[in-house]
Amino acid sequence: MNDYKSYIGFGVAGNFALHLEQAGESADFKDIITDDPNGPKGMFPFYIPNRPDFLGTYPLSCDTIILPKNPCNVQIEPEVALICDLTYDILGNITSITPKFFGAYNDCSLRIEGAPKISHKKNWGECSKGLSETLIPIDYFGRGGVMDSYRIASFLRRDGMLMRYGEDVELTGYSYFYDKLIEWMSNQINTQKDTGPLEPISEYLKEADFPKQAIISIGATRYTHFGETNFLQENDEIMVVVYDNNLYCMNPILMMANSNKLEIEGVSALVQKVIRAE
Repeated sequence: MNDYKSYIGFGVAGNFALHLEQAGESADFKDIITDDPNGPKGMFPFYIPNRPDFLGTYPLSCDTIILPKNPCNVQIEPEVALICDLTYDILGNITSITPKFFGAYNDCSLRIEGAPKISHKKNWGECSKGLSETLIPIDYFGRGGVMDSYRIASFLRRDGMLMRYGEDVELTGYSYFYDKLIEWMSNQINTQKDTGPLEPISEYLKEADFPKQAIISIGATRYTHFGETNFLQENDEIMVVVYDNNLYCMNPILMMANSNKLEIEGVSALVQKVIRAE
């Protein structure tokens, strides 16, 4: 999981209906005005290579989440991550974002009130994020491409019981997806200012010497009642499963998750054990 240390890491906030409300974060964006009230609210950094503060700590793990030393509510955020190529113009503005692979991602987040920026909830050290080792090539990021048939589900195993954590939803259920998402992200990266919970993404790209690759998580899906009301505990097991609905449906995925048999065709699975920092 060290293959991405040179990649910059960004996330999209508010790209799935009702997630921010369930996470108790909608008030953070009350002063953020967007052209589309139903669209995403902004982008945030979770990893900036070689930055001297907390954002420079590499947070990705394919098998472990380490809870913070100080007691705090921590919640899974089941998402899809895009592994992207970036290009720039002579002024350093993003000119293209090209998704090459996608996979299961856990944008694990602290639930703390009063955090000045989204990023302050996102990277508290090593193993505070999750990315599957199984990534799926993208033939075409648009209607008619491979992602049309994929869905995302998530589970939490606690005391031997497997519970649904997030709703089982189709990837095309994201508020912004395909061309609409790419256009929005490009504009957001180039124009987003340091305001409210948001940060100047273009400045961070410049600081990182304009990296050519990025990991972009495109938004957390809605929780089940269990997921909305249960936070992570030591010894929990997290599962985020992105699967081809042409090959599998909801109940077989649940059964395979329950038996830890997710290394199969058409599935990108992330399985992480939750431990506490020493």
